[in-house]
Amino acid sequence: MLSKHELLQKRHEIEVLRENSNFSLRQSDQHDQSIHSSWQRSKLASIPVEREAAPLLGSTTQQPSALQMALSHCENELKHIAQQSAMVVAVGDVGSTIVWSAASGQMRQAAERVHFVQGGQWREDLVGTNALALSLKTQKSSCVFSNEHYMSSIHDWVCYAAPIIDPFSKQVLGVIDLSTTWNNHNSLGLLAAERCASIIQSALLESQQQHIFIRAFTVPQVLFNGKVAVLTPRQIEILTILALCPQGMNLESLHQALYGERKVSMGTLKAEMSQLRDILGGLLGSRPYRLLATVEADFLQAEQALDSGYIEHALKLCRGVFLAKTESPFLCAWRDCLESRLSKAIFNANEADVLLKHLAYCPEAIDAVERLIELTPAGHPAHQLFLKYKDAQ
Repeated sequence: MLSKHELLQKRHEIEVLRENSNFSLRQSDQHDQSIHSSWQRSKLASIPVEREAAPLLGSTTQQPSALQMALSHCENELKHIAQQSAMVVAVGDVGSTIVWSAASGQMRQAAERVHFVQGGQWREDLVGTNALALSLKTQKSSCVFSNEHYMSSIHDWVCYAAPIIDPFSKQVLGVIDLSTTWNNHNSLGLLAAERCASIIQSALLESQQQHIFIRAFTVPQVLFNGKVAVLTPRQIEILTILALCPQGMNLESLHQALYGERKVSMGTLKAEMSQLRDILGGLLGSRPYRLLATVEADFLQAEQALDSGYIEHALKLCRGVFLAKTESPFLCAWRDCLESRLSKAIFNANEADVLLKHLAYCPEAIDAVERLIELTPAGHPAHQLFLKYKDAQ
């Protein structure tokens, strides 16, 4: 643990760096580079200078996510950690909105004052540099100390954050943050955050004993309880349709959604459903057909990200074409709808680096190229490159 003098010196050095607009990334280590890059993005985000608290989201009626269900299994342990360590413990979703928090008596009022509570929106473009957003951006553990934060109202804080990884899909589900006052900064803080992330990940395993995860972008794949299920493309299509229709479907509706006007007998579909029931160990209900396991999917997560305005996360998920080879009229229509929503989101995006990453995975995304042309000054060399790229498509 650093002494009070050493902590004050650290704050002074940070202030010097923030005031030095010519500061070079090469002068810092990897951690400082991520902080510096966040400062740059925060400056470009036009965050109101008078903002002293995060915007607060009202209550929603969405279905509980896998992350929230896991928290119900381990919240008492996390509350105990908050009380014993004189910290605030907060869990954010993939868009840095806090979905759960607990605070010690020493930190409760401070947390409420800046909306570091459930519903607080801690996206970087809303409040600037902070550990939740930085950890999600880098997908690594992050510490933001004192005046490394963008908002002056949390310059007295030090925050340690770690991403929460789904043990089944290996995707980032959210982030956990431990925060206290700057003078209590401890080099073990990041380890504590990572330990809390592992507690939630263990709870995810407990709460999802019967779990299906569907990947529909690039190479379609289904994980059942963490293991790849050997399925035909048609069976993956059936599971995808049922994931999109959790209320269930009767045989005739499912046949129409899957085959449309193609001449395929009802008996063929019944045989597919029988095979699926054997593979899933009885977790396929009938009358109506429905999935009885916990179901998650990259396309459902992408849809939820778009619903919440989390454009960067949606683009990370949509790396490829949704079930590119499907002939299902239902799935083709859903894909068209998703692509339309994604294109609209791209034209509302303001971060060039996010669009460039999307373009790297989806070279045919001409809407991303057009938005990059709009975002790049006409005299910039990249502007001409994007114009040439568009003309070559």
